[in-house]
Amino acid sequence: MESLLSKAMNLGNMVEYQDGSIISREILRKETGTITLFAFDAGQGLSEHTAPFDAVVQILDGEAEIYISGEPITALSGQMVIMPANKPHSLKANKKFKMLLTMIKS
Repeated sequence: MESLLSKAMNLGNMVEYQDGSIISREILRKETGTITLFAFDAGQGLSEHTAPFDAVVQILDGEAEIYISGEPITALSGQMVIMPANKPHSLKANKKFKMLLTMIKS
């Protein structure tokens, strides 16, 4: 991970789509949070769950359907959504998309 520090990066090129899969790549892990890239193929998703921390989803490519407490949000490339701590949320790829997930622990 040290090789990623102090460099300009094209996030969209750091994780590739794979048929029928969700691909993830952790970029940074600290006690105070994590930064992870994801690529979701169409039809893939994460089932409803909660997290004890706020999380920021930044859509890098495509379109994501995000549900927070049962309410749908369509997020497009270039947009972000803040998912509050302890609120149930899920993600669905009606179309393939890439996202950067930043978990804030403190």
